[in-house]
Amino acid sequence: MRNIMLKPKDVLVFQGDSVTDCECSKNDNHYLGYGYVSLIAGKLLAKYPELELTIYNKGISGNRIYDLEERWSKDCLDLKPTVLTILIGINDTWRRFDSNIVSNPEDFKDTYKRLLDETVEKVNATLVLMDPFVLPYPKDRIMWREDLEARITIVRELAKEYKAFYVPLDGLFYQASIATPYEYWCLDGVHPTLAGHGLIADAWLKTVLGK
Repeated sequence: MRNIMLKPKDVLVFQGDSVTDCECSKNDNHYLGYGYVSLIAGKLLAKYPELELTIYNKGISGNRIYDLEERWSKDCLDLKPTVLTILIGINDTWRRFDSNIVSNPEDFKDTYKRLLDETVEKVNATLVLMDPFVLPYPKDRIMWREDLEARITIVRELAKEYKAFYVPLDGLFYQASIATPYEYWCLDGVHPTLAGHGLIADAWLKTVLGK
């Protein structure tokens, strides 16, 4: 199993929606919010102070893949990431059910590919792609599965195509929920509890660093 070795002055950028955002400061990059990004950063900064890592949380609540594209230069490429993590897709599904705004899976894939192509070309960052996920709590989330499954498959295929690290969060959340209630991990099937954020952080660290 391959892992990366962090290097001095590495720049880690986390991109996504509310699952990543977690009330991170949009003005002070030192405040990374209360979620998995902060948990990962705390581990890395404590373990590798000599590397002088820079870590950015650029998740914005409510974002779909198209919102990422609009701000990609400012919130990604201009930061010159050496390690880029992306978690996006649940709002592309959610808006279909609460606002009747449809995100065609092929459009989703094409937009995602443009972001990855531009990133590889301009900064050549190590890529970490994570599944969007949803748990069936409350029960109306069950009907989201068909739409979201297409996006999960796309992320999986892109991870293989771009030789990215792949973190299968949807499966991991379901696995964790076998012996515990769904709401232990996610408040509404989407937004993680502290335990859920811990699950994401642990999965990222094991997948990317082997820790």
